[in-house]
Amino acid sequence: MSEPITDLIDAHLKRSLVALERATQDTAMLDCARKVAETIVGALVAGNKLLIIGNGGSAGDAQHIAAEIVGRYKRERSAYPALALTTDTSALTAIANDYGYDRVFERQVEGLGRPGDVLLALSTSGRSPSILAALRTARKRGLVTVGFTGSRGQAMGQDCDHLLIAPVDETAVIQQVHLTVAHGICDYVEQALDAAT
Repeated sequence: MSEPITDLIDAHLKRSLVALERATQDTAMLDCARKVAETIVGALVAGNKLLIIGNGGSAGDAQHIAAEIVGRYKRERSAYPALALTTDTSALTAIANDYGYDRVFERQVEGLGRPGDVLLALSTSGRSPSILAALRTARKRGLVTVGFTGSRGQAMGQDCDHLLIAPVDETAVIQQVHLTVAHGICDYVEQALDAAT
């Protein structure tokens, strides 16, 4: 007989708690998160924008983060320019159809990215071809490249100016760490930009 559902839920919450506790002790990850927050603030102050990409659950996280930046996280304030490149179904399907799925984000970065913009790429594995292609194009075009990945995604770092590695290898829990860190970054961005204006 399979494990009772309540035990599965409890076990997942415990794994998540362990991962978040581990993240609070991961000085390299925390230092990277601060650098990412400072990079985003610098870009927004300079009149640039934040582009965010991801596949699957990470696509949903990209949209969530963009909404926090454009709308608000905690404070009433001006809107900041952020765009999830995961939401335009016409662009996504046309690019996938005409060029192949591996180029769905790359083509959008070509069209929308400008030097000084920040590309935040979420990939739990660090190996997604569509994510890596976009990062390479962003670097060539002068964007600052930021990657969020899991403990097995270090190779993604060759295409990133900043690589944040969640100290866990379970996809769902990596995403939880990513979103928790992203919320902290949103808080930092709001407070820093509020102080700068």
